[in-house]
Amino acid sequence: MSLPRCCTDCPLPDLIDRRDFLDRATVAVLGALVALGVAPARAGALSVRFGRAIWSRDEEHAYPIPATDGTNIDKDNQVILVRFEQKAYAFNLSCPHQNTALKWLRDEGRFQCPKHKSRYQPDGVFISGRATRNMDRLAVRREGDTIVVNVDKLYRSDQNAADWAAAVVAL
Repeated sequence: MSLPRCCTDCPLPDLIDRRDFLDRATVAVLGALVALGVAPARAGALSVRFGRAIWSRDEEHAYPIPATDGTNIDKDNQVILVRFEQKAYAFNLSCPHQNTALKWLRDEGRFQCPKHKSRYQPDGVFISGRATRNMDRLAVRREGDTIVVNVDKLYRSDQNAADWAAAVVAL
């Protein structure tokens, strides 16, 4: 992607957009893992994956069903996809307390807000901290080998407990 020149005497350098950068960085990291002797199957099975939807239509995004328990964080669409105990969940990336991006703590098997340390189980249930409710779930459904997430349908456990509890796909 090239940016226009502001005048003929000061050319701006060619820049790549964020998505291209992330694509190139992912290829570089996978290449480094292979060079270090990490098998491609093992590299793909790490418990935290950063990716994006395999297809998108309006407010729906589809993701491959994870083969093992873990998280897939799609920063572009603000979605966390979780496979946990034979169920799939989709969450809003933001903490319900003050909208800070949540982090997955692999060694502890839980989510945590880096700002105020609110903690959540892998199924989004609130454990402790300043937040006053569970993580916000997104509507999900299964279509073949994919989980389809509707980011336009967000459920808060304190406002619609039934829909929040139903926002899960059994695997």
